[in-house]
Amino acid sequence: MSGLYPQCRRKQPEMNLLPLIDVLVMLIFFAFVTMRFRAVSTLNITLPKVETAGKNELKGTVTIGVSNEGVMTFNGEVVEETQIEALLQQVRDVDRDIPVLIAADESTPLKTVAYLMDACRKAGLSKFSLQSR
Repeated sequence: MSGLYPQCRRKQPEMNLLPLIDVLVMLIFFAFVTMRFRAVSTLNITLPKVETAGKNELKGTVTIGVSNEGVMTFNGEVVEETQIEALLQQVRDVDRDIPVLIAADESTPLKTVAYLMDACRKAGLSKFSLQSR
């Protein structure tokens, strides 16, 4: 009697992974496109606003950054205030015409900015400028 009626076998449920993978790839792609990348050594600097400032992003420059707490960076690397003059002297030995860009926070004391400008002059680098927004 069991041969008269064919047995119905139920199919095992299976999950279709291809649409799931497509959606995940699109989500990852969207995350990378909309993500803002920042350098690890970037200081939290709010540049002062200057109405008459021109475009001051120069190519091939040395950048000195100063945060409002007084932390200094030389081309993105944190340095002590005492190392600045020696580093600028090394830059001058390579090329006297390299421009130096000083990016100081708007609340940085004028004393610190004047020190950096004086250090540039002592090293023989006369092409320096202050970055603004």
